[in-house]
Amino acid sequence: MIINTGQRTDIPAYYSKWFYNRIKEGFVYVRNPYNPESVTKYELNPDVVDLICFCSKNPEPILGRLNELNSFRQLWHITITPYSKDIEENVPDWQNVADSLKRLSGILGPKAVYWRYDPIFISEKYSISFHINIFEEMCAYMSGYTQNCIFSFIDLYEKTKRNFPGIQGVPKDIRFDMARQFKSIADRYKINLISCCEDSEFSEFGIDVTGCLTKDKIQNVLGESFDIPLSEGKARKECNCLLSHDIGAYNTCGHLCKYCYANYDSDIVAQNMKRHDPDSPILIGNISKNDVIHIARQKKYSYGQLRLF
Repeated sequence: MIINTGQRTDIPAYYSKWFYNRIKEGFVYVRNPYNPESVTKYELNPDVVDLICFCSKNPEPILGRLNELNSFRQLWHITITPYSKDIEENVPDWQNVADSLKRLSGILGPKAVYWRYDPIFISEKYSISFHINIFEEMCAYMSGYTQNCIFSFIDLYEKTKRNFPGIQGVPKDIRFDMARQFKSIADRYKINLISCCEDSEFSEFGIDVTGCLTKDKIQNVLGESFDIPLSEGKARKECNCLLSHDIGAYNTCGHLCKYCYANYDSDIVAQNMKRHDPDSPILIGNISKNDVIHIARQKKYSYGQLRLF
């Protein structure tokens, strides 16, 4: 089974103490966001967890105790974008996040640490030329510390449009021109460029369009063959990313990025963060008498050394 920590919130940035408590106790409860009284219990045990996937804009708070995860395989997606506080209110400067990526790379190796440059949007301040120039600067800074960069353009979710008034999608001709230029830059710094849920036609530039959490990419990190049952399936029909099980909660990320799809309202986020208890088995609040606990069916899907030929 794949455990994910970053599709609903940023656990490394804001909830690292809680996460390590969960690792120590060996289990976690996760509330269903669409049926709040339905709670799933997951074992956090390397015997049934193939991989823990992290996605973070600031992994620094979790790095000091990373040795406590030595028995687990890890895959990190570190989002490093060039936006200022007007867009990413509480995200550290990109150089600081890139330095954390380098630390992780030194511990886990470059193949286990992916860089995400997303979402891309265009404005007067964040123009096409701005993105091209800063992308090259970032590639130069992180060259040798990551083998892969995932990029994508902004999706206009309802939450995004609510929190980011006036935001527009990126026209197709601009997407294609930027993808071509990004690929040329990434190649110069020996970084594999990956798109996820974008135009499959990007493949004409040599861009990997299969997705960011595919079977092949997971096997590369595990060093083992990986067989996921059909019941798990793909996360989205637009890509080949595998379904993972997220242990976070929506409306709990303190970064408060304007483009975020996981936060609906900053006031709700503040209220939820106040309800967080690092000693609770669930991220926000605690288990109540009305909750119905379901035990997840967990199984390890890796089954032997990966054959390369």
